[in-house]
Amino acid sequence: MLTKRIIPCLDVKDGRVVKGVSFVNLRDAGDPVEIAKAYDRDGADELCFLDITASYENRKTILGVVTRTAEQVFMPLTVGGGVGTLEDIRTLLTAGADKVSINTAAVEQPDFVKAAAERFGTQCIVVAIDAKRRTTDAKHHADSTKRGQAPAAGWEVFTHGGRRPTGLDVVEWARRMEGYGAGEILLTSMDRDGTLKGYDVELTAAVSEAVSVPVIASGGAGTLEHLYEGFIHGGADAVLVASIFHYRTHTIPEAKAYLRERGIAVRMTSDK
Repeated sequence: MLTKRIIPCLDVKDGRVVKGVSFVNLRDAGDPVEIAKAYDRDGADELCFLDITASYENRKTILGVVTRTAEQVFMPLTVGGGVGTLEDIRTLLTAGADKVSINTAAVEQPDFVKAAAERFGTQCIVVAIDAKRRTTDAKHHADSTKRGQAPAAGWEVFTHGGRRPTGLDVVEWARRMEGYGAGEILLTSMDRDGTLKGYDVELTAAVSEAVSVPVIASGGAGTLEHLYEGFIHGGADAVLVASIFHYRTHTIPEAKAYLRERGIAVRMTSDK
């Protein structure tokens, strides 16, 4: 049986880890390399760095963070934020990343995902999807009905750090990206991000059922039960976690012990 993965996520801005709610109101959460080393000791399965500023001048900052982290930890590293060219991917992989996450560039130039998968292998390419539940309010329902359309349901893809709607349906987009060579889908609920109210398991399940590649649930974990729900009800292959680990509400060993007791196959440090 394949084990389920627990992946701490470090949002990095100007060389520091930050955490916010629904992508805003960021606060400092520490030094990324030191946090990464602690997670490695605790038995994290992988680590995800997201360069949330991702402008040209900040690229060197995240490269330095990746290089220093790769020198000191041994778990796989996924890095995302502002990845838009094959050279960006090559540079990040050379710096020590194992996988690269592509979000906005995938929407703007879908063939880039295909080219990246062909050049570096699907195992290196993660397509990140920022999803927001579509409105079903009364006015929208009435407008849709008036136009002879079914009221919008499901979730819409957003880009540019969750600031720009695309009109794309999340489930259809995930299927398309799998076809273009994405080796994994990193699926973030913008509605749940930083709220500690739990993953959007309906969203996660819809995408997990639609694709055959691994789906990483992200956005909203606030309790150990939420991780369990992400796996059981969302069908996720991995869960991305930030706040409850960053602020030591729970530890990775606690989370894995909790999940194993409930029948979830996870890799324990003692299994090495």
